[in-house]
Amino acid sequence: MPQCEMCGADQASLTTTKVEGAELELCSSCTDFGTEVRDESTGSGGGKYSTSSSTGKSSSAGSSSGSSGSSGGSTRRRRDMFDDMDEIATDYDDRIRNARESRGLSQEELADQLNEKASLIRKLERGDTLPTDEIQRKLERALDISLVEGESVEDADWDGGDAGTMTLGDVVKRKD
Repeated sequence: MPQCEMCGADQASLTTTKVEGAELELCSSCTDFGTEVRDESTGSGGGKYSTSSSTGKSSSAGSSSGSSGSSGGSTRRRRDMFDDMDEIATDYDDRIRNARESRGLSQEELADQLNEKASLIRKLERGDTLPTDEIQRKLERALDISLVEGESVEDADWDGGDAGTMTLGDVVKRKD
């Protein structure tokens, strides 16, 4: 009997589900953590575009959108809990250390200021541990930095304005 690749439960049938970019065979209780992957090769010859309607469900318009199920097709992906989460920057340890040193603080002084242990600051600056959401907020406030992926000191100084009014010419530098 096949096992769920997430929880290990033995199930008679598993569903292929995409979770954080990986396709896993999951039981019905674990499929809520991702988006169900529809297999387009079943029923009508395995092509992307179908010219026959032997199953009654597939037509050239229905299968060209990716899937004709109730999930909304391939153009609309079901949102999961990770969509609302900010990603910690890969260089968060350097950002913390540089900001602390630029303010002339020792690790112990920063820890006292944040009401945390100095060992936590050491682990963060070595990259041994990721900051929790609460610690991240404390560090960002105390050191006036951003630990979110894509936002650096240089990005914070640049205000892109309304994205609808930006053109390629606003970004590109010509070599004339």
